[in-house]
Amino acid sequence: MPFTVLSQELETRAAQGLLRRRNVLESAQGAHVTADGQPYLSFCSNNYLGLASHPQLVAALQQGAQQWGVGAGASHLVSGHCAPHHQLETQLADFAGKPAALLFSSGYLANLGAVQALTGRGDAVFADKLNHASLNDAMLLSRAEVRRYRHNDMTHLAQLLAQARSGRKLVITDAVFSMDGDLAPLPQLLALCEQHDAWLLVDDAHGFGVLGEHGRGALFHNKAPLPPGEGLGWGHSPRIIYMATLGKAAGVAGAFVAAEQVVIDTLINHARSYVYTTASPPALSVALLQSLHLIRQGDGLRAHLRDLIERLRAGLAGLPWKLMPSDTAVQPLLVGDNKDAVALSAGLRARGIWVPAIRPPTVPQGTARLRISLSAAHSTDDVEQLIAALHDLAR
Repeated sequence: MPFTVLSQELETRAAQGLLRRRNVLESAQGAHVTADGQPYLSFCSNNYLGLASHPQLVAALQQGAQQWGVGAGASHLVSGHCAPHHQLETQLADFAGKPAALLFSSGYLANLGAVQALTGRGDAVFADKLNHASLNDAMLLSRAEVRRYRHNDMTHLAQLLAQARSGRKLVITDAVFSMDGDLAPLPQLLALCEQHDAWLLVDDAHGFGVLGEHGRGALFHNKAPLPPGEGLGWGHSPRIIYMATLGKAAGVAGAFVAAEQVVIDTLINHARSYVYTTASPPALSVALLQSLHLIRQGDGLRAHLRDLIERLRAGLAGLPWKLMPSDTAVQPLLVGDNKDAVALSAGLRARGIWVPAIRPPTVPQGTARLRISLSAAHSTDDVEQLIAALHDLAR
């Protein structure tokens, strides 16, 4: 029976410390949650600004549902493209510094749609080896030639680009790598794209709302002031196709792609994950318009988050497990062995602290880790409690 084979595969995963299971959350997202009947201090959400349960977003969603109902009823290209969708796309494009934007129901669908619509047979996609699974799946489904470069290795990427002789060229990368927390060298990537006439697709799922001036994302992160007459800067390059999700720092759901108008028009006509998907509920866009306002006004939240990052990194010095290099809200604690990572996560759970163990194939073999996700909703006492628990487990 086929079921026997499935059972054997699951048993093998369990023996390797790789079996996944779901936890049932019984409270709203926040620094303190209830899951499977137990209260926890949570460090496992991408709710980076603490907006997922913000009362203004709850009120906006309620108002949106009252006016627009609870479903869009059709795809955007039939009759599902509502005024709140259109207004949100306009504001997101302006916020991202791009001429136009397009909403998708998730970041996964946005990446699938963008890569598949812009490349195909005879083209080439160049991808960082640590990219998110959605980008990996997107490049395979595009049917373009796939060339993967070593993580953040610009010399390797330059060599691969130089070998491509025909067809469209698309470089795809995370802006903040979701399991490592480090940043892609976006200006250097863009320089190579300029040199080799390629597009650059930037997945800013974990940077939007957190990085850059007023949370505008990785394209605005650590940008030096421009001399007079130098234009808008590298982040405004028409070669950049920018994707960001709206269920992490923005606290709601969905994603968007921002780019030149001709790129957005191409996606509207050719991105299958857009054309053949029912539009997200317009009430979500009403909530996201309020979220965008809170992100713009959230410099205090981002400053608090930076303080928590510094406190955590200082407090975990000297442990047998080392924090990986990261200045973002994603703070991976490298353990190595799968079962050791699971055991460390379980030890924290026994102390009322929820930090997930991340194992292959999500991360490379031998690099199992705890993925500590910090949020502006955390207090300094919350972080100190995590630090104390990890030191206690190390002893």
